[in-house]
Amino acid sequence: MSVIIILLGASLMVALFFLAAFIWSVKNGQFEDSFSPAHRVLFDNPQTPNVHICKSQKQCSNKNCKSAICKN
Repeated sequence: MSVIIILLGASLMVALFFLAAFIWSVKNGQFEDSFSPAHRVLFDNPQTPNVHICKSQKQCSNKNCKSAICKN
């Protein structure tokens, strides 16, 4: 039974530590970045290069094509 009291006390100490850390971070402006999430939606991801995958070099339309990935 004494183990439950020790674990209860330890869990309350950990909970109070995390509550204090949360309050400290709110007071110091850690959650005030309302600018970035709104603009992150507007910008696209960087474009990927135009790469096509063929099973053999014969399937490639251009034999000197540098963007083709040929699988044998």
